[in-house]
Amino acid sequence: MNKFVLISGCSGGGKSTLLTALENRGFTVVEEPGRRIIAEERANTGAALPWVDMVAFAHKAVAMSQSDLSAAQSSSGYVFFDRGLVDAAMALQHATGKSYKYTLGKHRHYMSVAFLAPPWPEIYETDGDRRHDLTAAIEEYERLETSLLELGYDLRYLPKTAVENRVEFVLENLGNSAGI
Repeated sequence: MNKFVLISGCSGGGKSTLLTALENRGFTVVEEPGRRIIAEERANTGAALPWVDMVAFAHKAVAMSQSDLSAAQSSSGYVFFDRGLVDAAMALQHATGKSYKYTLGKHRHYMSVAFLAPPWPEIYETDGDRRHDLTAAIEEYERLETSLLELGYDLRYLPKTAVENRVEFVLENLGNSAGI
């Protein structure tokens, strides 16, 4: 049974906070590829930054997401991915026009249940790594939602509530999921 859980959705929607809380409960968490790429590129004065070279950034995100999936194969129990290959494939499609379905192939990489963080304007913030505004974040969210539905994922929309309530929502939904 696939125990890889995708947490996707709107930038600034509280995904990373949720994943930190899950990690604090002892679950394995894979950090968002985008933030890791930005840190690596800055450390090495690279240009594969989303605001400099989105195509190079998206290619790196796909490669890192594939590597993350391979590395997680040996994990037991649920593994929670902050974004992942679907998000990276969508970013590559948005940057180049290359179909996300081609990038993903025919294999489902995550459980059929996926969690989506909706836009949450009240907590949205930009920072040195997240330079796009809320409008761009919502447009990305809409692309992700459409694609995940097209891929047959059973989407569970994260409630806009305290992080502990979100953790309970995720765990309850995983416990009640048939055909995972």
